[in-house]
Amino acid sequence: MRGLPARGFLCALALALAGCTAAEQKPTIIQPVTQPMAYREPAPTYSNPGSIFSESDALLLFDDHRAKRVGDIVMVNVVESASAANEATTDTNRDSNSEYGVSALFGRSSIPLVGGKVGSTPILGTNTKKEFSADGSTTRNNRVTATVAARVVNVLPDGLLRIEGARETKVNNETQFLVVAGLIRSRDVAADNSVLSTQMADAHISYYGEGVIADKQKPGWLTRLLDNIWPF
Repeated sequence: MRGLPARGFLCALALALAGCTAAEQKPTIIQPVTQPMAYREPAPTYSNPGSIFSESDALLLFDDHRAKRVGDIVMVNVVESASAANEATTDTNRDSNSEYGVSALFGRSSIPLVGGKVGSTPILGTNTKKEFSADGSTTRNNRVTATVAARVVNVLPDGLLRIEGARETKVNNETQFLVVAGLIRSRDVAADNSVLSTQMADAHISYYGEGVIADKQKPGWLTRLLDNIWPF
């Protein structure tokens, strides 16, 4: 019987705490729904036919057309000329003479049966002579002159512009490719928005072709295979 009042007290305390908790809850605030603003096209502008320079072209009169932002186009004048020569000559000569004999045999310097002194005539003689001569020379001349449009793909923190460009020309089933990539300085870009390939850093310039002419300039696959496995 003593446990009944204690249980009643605990139940009353639980109900009181639940009521306080329900009272402390805040109602959920519903955000108002707003409709998106309707897009309004800008009013058309008309140039004044009586003025020398129209208002729409006023910015182009003083704008700098040189590439300086990502996506801008710059003309690359490829002017590459290289010449190299190397020559080497090697000459070697070596002579070697050796004679081997016996000065005594079984403690005696002469044996009658042999017919003289032991070791008077060498029993072994060698003569070696080696000569080597080699000449080598190589000469290479390269010259590429072309113009290709490149696009600014990245602007580095120090102001350098990374450009990439390619040009594909196809004539009579022969395709020529010219690919350029590298870093340029914005101050090296001329007033006509062009830059020389010699002013590019980390320059990668490739000029190659694909087609009948390119295939005829290299040996067949069987010839190349035999050259790789031929031991002589």
